[in-house]
Amino acid sequence: MDIPTWLYVWTAVIVLIKFINIISGYVMGLNRISILLIIALLIGCLMCACGKKDSEAYIENIEEISSIEDICSDEKEAAEQWAKGYDLSLDEQEEKESENDCSTMMEFIRGIYEQSYKGKASNVVLNDETVLKIQNKLKGTGWPISTTVIYSDMENYKGVDNFLTECMEGKKGSVVVYYVHYDGGISRMKFIFDGTDMYLVNARGIWNDDNKPGISSISYTRIKEWKYTDKGWFCYELCVPEPPEVSEIVDGSCLIRVKPMTEEQREASERYVLGLGYQGNNLLCSNWDTDHMDQLDYNGMYEYLYRMKYQQKSDLPDFPNGIPKEEFESQIMEYLPVTKEQIRKYAVFDKENQTYLWARLGCGSYTPTFFGTSLPEVVDIKENEDGTVTLTVEAVCDMVICDDAVITHELTIKSAEDGSFQYLGNKILGDGIKHIPDYQYRIRE
Repeated sequence: MDIPTWLYVWTAVIVLIKFINIISGYVMGLNRISILLIIALLIGCLMCACGKKDSEAYIENIEEISSIEDICSDEKEAAEQWAKGYDLSLDEQEEKESENDCSTMMEFIRGIYEQSYKGKASNVVLNDETVLKIQNKLKGTGWPISTTVIYSDMENYKGVDNFLTECMEGKKGSVVVYYVHYDGGISRMKFIFDGTDMYLVNARGIWNDDNKPGISSISYTRIKEWKYTDKGWFCYELCVPEPPEVSEIVDGSCLIRVKPMTEEQREASERYVLGLGYQGNNLLCSNWDTDHMDQLDYNGMYEYLYRMKYQQKSDLPDFPNGIPKEEFESQIMEYLPVTKEQIRKYAVFDKENQTYLWARLGCGSYTPTFFGTSLPEVVDIKENEDGTVTLTVEAVCDMVICDDAVITHELTIKSAEDGSFQYLGNKILGDGIKHIPDYQYRIRE
């Protein structure tokens, strides 16, 4: 324990007094005033020395306390950030490894990117063929490779399947997945499971203007919730900023297909349901059959059937006076077993101009929903005795609700020898109709 300064001084004074009393008897002319002056001088010297020592010690203590406070403050902030689960501090070696690996994979497909058609817009958007070509090139590395292309499979998926299966059993481990984006960039995603929580280290590779690869960001985030479905979808929700820290909702939901579709399921999905989807028309999100077709949105479905027929993704031209009845009716009757008279009865028809009203899907005619962005996916195909085919379809939603089967429905179709087909009915299974938003007709009489 440190001895107080005053004790040092007091002890020194007593010793000095005794010492001066002794020598005063030997030194002639040393009176009491002289003795007091000598004592005062010596005490002053002692106090200065001790004061300097105490001042230095005090400054050192203040600096030490300040340093401790800074450390405690940093540790508190780190603990608070760790509890939030995002923007976590990443180990330097892990960060370097992510950056190097992602850059290496970018260099590996640089030739394909340089020779690809990148569109006329300022932001690069590669076509499906080029993205799949990049995936096929990376497949040779042995790493799991996924893409943004609809209905595409993950190459080298078995390692991811094993990892997620073991995670469900509580086993620790990690796996790296590479993801090819439409801009030609690559994400290196490392999923780490510690036996309790799962984390994601995500490095995002991009291309610079001179076609050189770079890393735009590296993040380390805890996964709030995750599941691995029987169909082979890896669904997870990342920790993200939440109100009041942010004013708008940040969506941390993600889905990655791990187990592949069958080729038959993929072809059926692309041909029969991809062009329809779940917004702007209600062919797939309502219950109907050939005897109950009055609730279908004919004015809304026209554009989707048009695009399916002509394989055209661009918007239709404006119809200020409506769509001519011959064009409208022939298009509808090609895909549905309905007569002209029924169409005029069920749809919104302008008798004066002999046209069917039509309006673009927009803020004035449609309220966006998460369900509306879902992707219809054929999971089963059944051939019936009457020559029809029943497709079991599930709505896969990767926004907010993060569900690979928001609803499950059975779509019945009948194909002709010339390759054409008609929709004959749709049935939403269970109580699925209760868990989706009411359909919004964009045009009403």
